[in-house]
Amino acid sequence: MHGNPNVGKSTIFNNLTGLHQHTGNWPGKTVSNACGLCTYKNSDFLLVDIPGTYSILSNSQEEEIARDYICFSKPDATIVVVDATCLERNLNLVYQIMEITNNVIVCVNLLDEAKKKNIKIDLNMLSKLLGVPVCGTIARKKKSLNNLLDTTYKVCKKEIIPTPKTVSYLPIIEKNISIIENKLKNIFNLSSKISRWVALKFLDSENTIISSIEKHLKINISNNLELKNLKTNILNNLKNVGITQNNFKDFITSDIMKYAEKICQEVYTFESQDYSFKDRKIDKILTSKYFGIPIMLLFLGLIFWITIIGANYPSQLLFNFFDFIQKHLINFADFINCPYWLSDLLILGIYRTLTWVISVMLPPMAIFFPLFTFLEDLGYLPRLAFNVDGLFKKCCCSGKQMITMCLGVTKWKIF
Repeated sequence: MHGNPNVGKSTIFNNLTGLHQHTGNWPGKTVSNACGLCTYKNSDFLLVDIPGTYSILSNSQEEEIARDYICFSKPDATIVVVDATCLERNLNLVYQIMEITNNVIVCVNLLDEAKKKNIKIDLNMLSKLLGVPVCGTIARKKKSLNNLLDTTYKVCKKEIIPTPKTVSYLPIIEKNISIIENKLKNIFNLSSKISRWVALKFLDSENTIISSIEKHLKINISNNLELKNLKTNILNNLKNVGITQNNFKDFITSDIMKYAEKICQEVYTFESQDYSFKDRKIDKILTSKYFGIPIMLLFLGLIFWITIIGANYPSQLLFNFFDFIQKHLINFADFINCPYWLSDLLILGIYRTLTWVISVMLPPMAIFFPLFTFLEDLGYLPRLAFNVDGLFKKCCCSGKQMITMCLGVTKWKIF
């Protein structure tokens, strides 16, 4: 089960498996695969919640985890969860996954949010245009997942055989992909589906993806002299028409987005063309070049101030309460003639240390996490990550790491 961040993927996973995987709407919330069992029609299914990503082009840890699982673990079906309110952006990931595997099921989630914005989606037309099964869901309503579960069952049992309609790139790119694809089939005996994807990644020259391909498929394409010479010639030909290694990925992404835009024009119906006006207006302020960072600092400063200052009072109350109990414990130890070394070990050592930690850490955490959850529910955390992404990239990091930095600052302040 895969999808963009903040599309309800983990909520669907929890409802299907009965687990309690934490759900959140900031980028990179899930950074490892979570597994759970689901039973349907006397068949057991192992569902895997893969980290949410916007692509599988291996730019971050979660993207590598997601890509490697989909590419090399050979799942019977891959459920791609997309947001009904911003389908065009999500289809980028759908097309990337359909390059890798045929057994794709598209789950259009958040239909309730789409309804609020007066957006209608023709799911049957979407299925026809993509060539794969499409199910509409509302993650919070378990009954709405029945169709998804039934479709997954049928795909796994080969009762439904998806035939994805993948993107056709620029003619010159398609021509050269075919050349490398045929060469890979002849040298390494790869299947048509995987050889096309490997050819695309080989031209893309993404080292981490190439390394994973070689490791999991047990082939050596980087050191194959015939392939290296072929790649050099192809890249030179592409360079003559303005396609270089630096912008190759841009051409690929551009073609995918054109397909996504075309599909959305056919399946979307808007009762109001200004359905996203309010969100865009908020985004324009919160992610503004001039106001985005100051607003972010104001929000975070206010949260830290409330957390640190507000925690002093409950911390002192807890400290006094535990100190009161400690005095009675010491009196009780004296009353029963407990040896000093034992009473000091149990009361002044274990008990005092434990209660001090609770007094110092519990109140700030009890204040900070609800406040942070409030920002999460408002949808501000992805915007926060966006604001600092450019700055963090100068340090070879991602804006997503701002979320964990906030948690780290809070813990540091506590101590």
